Amino acid sequence: MVTRVNGFSGMDIDSMVKSMMAAKRVPLDKLNQQKILLNWTRDSYREVNSKLVDFRTNKLTDKYGVTSALNSQKATITDNTSAIKAEATTANGTPMTVEVKELAAKSYMTTDALKLATPSTTTASLTTKLSELNGAGSATTFDMYINNTTITFNASDTLSSVISKLNGDKTANVKATFDDLSGKLTITAKDYGTKNNIVQTDKDGVAKSSSPFLDLIGIAASEINVATKAKIVVTNTNDSAATQTYEPDDNKVTVNGVAITAQAKSNGVTSKITIDTDPTTAITNIKAFVEDYNALITSLNTKIFEEKYRDYAPLTDEQKAEMKEADIATWTEKAKSGLLKNDDIIKEALASMRSIITSQIGPLSTYGITTGSYYDNGKLVLDEAKLKEAIISNPQGIQDILQGPASAPDNGIFDKLSKKADSAIDLLNKRAGTDRYSSDLTTSYKTESVMGKKLTEYNTRISAMITMLNNAETRYYNQFTAMETAMNKLTTQSSSLFSTSS
Repeated sequence: MVTRVNGFSGMDIDSMVKSMMAAKRVPLDKLNQQKILLNWTRDSYREVNSKLVDFRTNKLTDKYGVTSALNSQKATITDNTSAIKAEATTANGTPMTVEVKELAAKSYMTTDALKLATPSTTTASLTTKLSELNGAGSATTFDMYINNTTITFNASDTLSSVISKLNGDKTANVKATFDDLSGKLTITAKDYGTKNNIVQTDKDGVAKSSSPFLDLIGIAASEINVATKAKIVVTNTNDSAATQTYEPDDNKVTVNGVAITAQAKSNGVTSKITIDTDPTTAITNIKAFVEDYNALITSLNTKIFEEKYRDYAPLTDEQKAEMKEADIATWTEKAKSGLLKNDDIIKEALASMRSIITSQIGPLSTYGITTGSYYDNGKLVLDEAKLKEAIISNPQGIQDILQGPASAPDNGIFDKLSKKADSAIDLLNKRAGTDRYSSDLTTSYKTESVMGKKLTEYNTRISAMITMLNNAETRYYNQFTAMETAMNKLTTQSSSLFSTSS
């Protein structure tokens, strides 16, 4: 540790060292300013990334991209309203009658009421252990062979834990339930169709005629029910000869653009489906899309057109110490301005999005959607009255334009805009290390990005420079200390000689 001597010579050594170090600190100040600018720029990129992720995920994909968002057709069910539910997707307006003759069923097996060993008349509950069931004997484990897996239950397992093990085994692909009232355990395939029938095969795929667990709960292989198909008869209300019988695995069928789900047998009472046009939801969502799109491009345009004040560098701590808070805030605002002016990623994203819109401006204009004046930089203008009229006339048209036709959904404007946003997000991720999937402005950055590596370089250089400056400062103080010590010694000797001569 250096002992700093000050005052023997009457010189202000601290001020002298500070003055000598000031010039040496200029390169360090510049490095710190460059690091601050890089951090500010990275934060600005994160703001852009947040808006793009929100637009891509929360708006285009989750909100406007779903079929129901722009569906202007409504399926109304009369007569038997409990047998089916219906949703118009790309309906052509054909009225239909529907009769559900059979419901599809998943493969399943159900036990009789499970009883305790003692007393044998007591029905089991979820807390009952397998060892307590009638027929458990002295066995310590019970294997179950199901859908190419082997599940081993311990005699100490309760029925509740048995259900948890069954439901948690992805290979088994079944769902187990227990009825507290009847004491029956039911095991059902998770999916419809004969390909998902429950089968007794072990982890090696070997078929088994029985298993210790099924023997315990009293189910034979022959008692496993196979999946069955639904039987749904659909008739054109205006043409009774136009009738089709559908046998789907899962109770669902789409006819004339109407998604029909069978819920119960008709029992001789048919359900009637009529299609009406209701543009309210579509108009609301299209208006919201236009507002969201305009807000996004306005934000991006602000970034690339923002004025840059080159004479306003980030303030050093010494500069801040001599300024008022209000002046610091004003200076910093100007220093942060224009960090992304003419940024290549943002400019390319804006150009691509405008190109996507303008390529469909003809069809869009028939629905009252046009671009504004050139100084609006690509913002959309909506004529709501024209939109409503066009939707009533051709409800499917706007869905095909924005969401893409059923045969090519990736040709829709929403999907194309989403892909362009995703491309820009990917570039931001590589350059700034921003999160590709989160719009949170507090997410951490990836250090392996271009800017992340540059910041690491700055930190290394700054650390080395601080060490160098500290060494230089110590050297100066050592030199001044040596000088002060020598001068003090000289003064002492002079005083001694003067004292002797007198």
